[in-house]
Amino acid sequence: MHRLLLVVAGIVLGSAFAVQAQDTDVLRDTIAAQDKALFDAYNTCDLDTFRNYLAEDVEFYQDNDDVTTTRDALEVSFKNHCGPGHVAKQWRELVPGTLEVYPIKGYGAVEMGAHHFWVVEPGKPDRIGATPRFVHLWHNDNGHWRITRVISYGH
Repeated sequence: MHRLLLVVAGIVLGSAFAVQAQDTDVLRDTIAAQDKALFDAYNTCDLDTFRNYLAEDVEFYQDNDDVTTTRDALEVSFKNHCGPGHVAKQWRELVPGTLEVYPIKGYGAVEMGAHHFWVVEPGKPDRIGATPRFVHLWHNDNGHWRITRVISYGH
């Protein structure tokens, strides 16, 4: 009987860990998709879509610029990276293999990684201008994911 209880306990625990691992994979895939959509909008100067991924009271902390505490204030920075005809002066690329995603119980998720910012200059090949690390705090509001906090450092 004792042996049977140990087997059953092992199966239950194994199933719980498998479900947790599956949930973690789903969360990682979800946040990776949100990240891609956010930066597809950034890279193409699509302000409306970009704003949709940011909370109104988003806080943006960066080691090479002033703190920004609203989506509207962050919009100014966004517009500055766009040139004539809404062509980006720089574009962002997630560094492969650096994405980490962890659940924040009752709130959403934290995303961390590194990204390249490529400088675009007419008549020249694109070049990496910076490869900073980042932390994004995502809030899940009934399936609508928005970033509420950003820390960007190592520029």
